[in-house]
Amino acid sequence: MAHSDSRTIENHLRMSGVSRRDFVRLCSALMVTAPAGLALTSTNSVDELAKAVGHTPRPSVIWLHFQECTGCTETLLRTSAPDVGHLILDVISLDYHETLMAAAGDQAEQALHAAMQKNSGRYVLVAEGSIPLKDNGGYLELGRRRGLEVLKEAASGAAAIVAIGSCASWGGVQSSGENPTGAVGVDSIIKDKPIINLPGCPPNPYTLLAVVLEYATMGRIPALDSLKRPLFAYSRVIHDNCPRRAHFDAGRFAQAFGDDGHRQGWCLFKLGCKGPLTHGACATRHFNEVPDVWPIGIGAPCVGCTEKAVAFTMPVFQTVDLHSIPATAPDTYAPIYTPQGHISSAATGLAGLIGGALVGAGIMASRRLRTPEGGEKPGEE
Repeated sequence: MAHSDSRTIENHLRMSGVSRRDFVRLCSALMVTAPAGLALTSTNSVDELAKAVGHTPRPSVIWLHFQECTGCTETLLRTSAPDVGHLILDVISLDYHETLMAAAGDQAEQALHAAMQKNSGRYVLVAEGSIPLKDNGGYLELGRRRGLEVLKEAASGAAAIVAIGSCASWGGVQSSGENPTGAVGVDSIIKDKPIINLPGCPPNPYTLLAVVLEYATMGRIPALDSLKRPLFAYSRVIHDNCPRRAHFDAGRFAQAFGDDGHRQGWCLFKLGCKGPLTHGACATRHFNEVPDVWPIGIGAPCVGCTEKAVAFTMPVFQTVDLHSIPATAPDTYAPIYTPQGHISSAATGLAGLIGGALVGAGIMASRRLRTPEGGEKPGEE
């Protein structure tokens, strides 16, 4: 897979000693993460995806920290397919990241401005953490400047912005309650740039990588929902693919932590699980390639960290409204929730009329089949 441009992901991986096998393994992980977001070919094969991604110039990424716990960076550091070295240094060009860079102080500030000038109009800005607005943004300073000012300056030269984590997406835990610092998400401040929200506490790092690579490869951001979340990762609720869903359907619920049902892996809904309302891919794309390394997998209820109206506002052990799904044990299967519409009473009546006609026709046909030749006429007893 030769290519004349040494800046491409493929050539950089080769020069770094990464094997073709490992590169294809990375592409397989990306297809699991974002089968729709990275639909670059008609066949959607791993080899075709590897070719498309490999010929792409390494995207420049500038990563800024605001009000946060650095948990989103921590989950990035623990990726294993590829490991963090290949992810940062080979697949993307991470040109500025305060946690990972060696520079500090004025030297770090100079590195930030150099990266912004070199890649002006082409870099992807990743923002981690919320931005405080109260008291003119005086609750956060970076390099003797307020965080609000730093964000606006970095956003001005970005091609697209990724708000990683719940804090950057809408304010996160800092915005809960009385919100003493006036914490908000990036899209409350920046209005003239494409913004992709990746809520989660933390979100899966492969979702970030898939977003960045789709933008670098296709020149577009992925399809988003109304909250600017990529549909490939946030289109379905966790309840749909939860490994405990069979217990929910059968009416088997853990009643308390440590009881028999909890030890046997029964549904955690009655312990406050927010999975039925939470959009995310936690049940299908595990963290760090280790099965069950997520709240439900270790026996804790989902707290709804990807949902603005749920996370950090609803008590952890409070049960949620299941819409059309009953909160008690169903007789057979849980009813289907259809947010796109409902079946009208007129349609129901028409279906009943058609069904009645078909049943009547079937009865008459069976009577004709039972009538012997020369016997009773149809309708005679």
